[in-house]
Amino acid sequence: MDFKLNDEQEMIRQTARDFAQEHLAPHAAERDEKQFFPKEVIKQMGELGFMGMMVGEKWGGFASDTISYVQVIIELAKADASAAVIASVNNSLVCFNIEKYGTDAQKEKYLKPLASGQALGAYSLSEAVSGSDAAGLICYAENKGDHYLVNGTKLWVTNGHHSDYVVCFIRTDKSNKTKGISAFIVDKAFPGFKVGKKENKLGIRASDTTELVFENCKVPKENLLGQEGMGFKIAMETLDGGRIGIAAQAIGIAEAALDEAVKYTKAREQFGQPIAKFQANEFKIADMAMRIDASKLLLYRACWLKDQGQKFGKEAAMAKLFASETAMWATTEAVQMHGGYGYTKEYPVERFMRDAKITEIYEGTSEIQRIVIARNVLNW
Repeated sequence: MDFKLNDEQEMIRQTARDFAQEHLAPHAAERDEKQFFPKEVIKQMGELGFMGMMVGEKWGGFASDTISYVQVIIELAKADASAAVIASVNNSLVCFNIEKYGTDAQKEKYLKPLASGQALGAYSLSEAVSGSDAAGLICYAENKGDHYLVNGTKLWVTNGHHSDYVVCFIRTDKSNKTKGISAFIVDKAFPGFKVGKKENKLGIRASDTTELVFENCKVPKENLLGQEGMGFKIAMETLDGGRIGIAAQAIGIAEAALDEAVKYTKAREQFGQPIAKFQANEFKIADMAMRIDASKLLLYRACWLKDQGQKFGKEAAMAKLFASETAMWATTEAVQMHGGYGYTKEYPVERFMRDAKITEIYEGTSEIQRIVIARNVLNW
């Protein structure tokens, strides 16, 4: 068992770190305040190969392993969690789906520009009536022979406004709950498609989250992804990989909080000494470091299983659950160690705490992760 990154993985991690600290970190707070989508920076990320990390070279990707991919997401999240989730969605939820289930024609048309960073993707599963109960969605695609006519509204779509293409899950059979859902690649230029309300969020404010509205939207038959009725299976499989990306995002946020806590407590003096020397703060920092390392080990195991072609759903759920709860706890402790300053925007820890919360919610809440884990353990 080798716990060390190989030379290529270390090079990728360092490249991502240098880029994130130079191009993302300096203006992350401003983008958060203004809810400004980092379009030009995302373009640069595409040029570095960060938007199609695991896609084969034939289709414009970087053809890396999952361990390399999560190094990039961790480093991006340490600087700007919004940029990290934009990349995670494009990699884990969009490119993965099209590469695995798409036809060669779909890959040529959609995957190549997505993997190379020339286009941006979004993933749309949730609706007002279906969140954790993903099979309860009601957005409907009526088969018209050479096309589908789609009506309904989707919610909570990351990259919803700025994306070019959306991997969208829509009901094609009203009589069958799980096997009545199909996956489609939706070009936002299709008539009858529009972006709805943009959410005003607590955290990850530089990434847009929107509604998508279909009003007699005409989706060509050739944009069906996989077979009709396979959508729910595809969505659940995709979320296993997506949870790896969110675990990495959470770890990056937690590491940033630890770095700031160490820096502040060593510089801040009370009662004639740095507050880092107070045992209460030493214990907090020790626990932060321990939980972050434990999160990484859980994440790397899930990555290894994925790269070996083995089942990794339970392990991905464990990694996502533990890392997201660690991020929320670590950022809260970092704010506490900063005292009153931690509650202001003068220091970045308040942003880290706001960003951390969503990692416990999207791509399956902590409660859903526990259900996934328990059902695997119980063989239900």
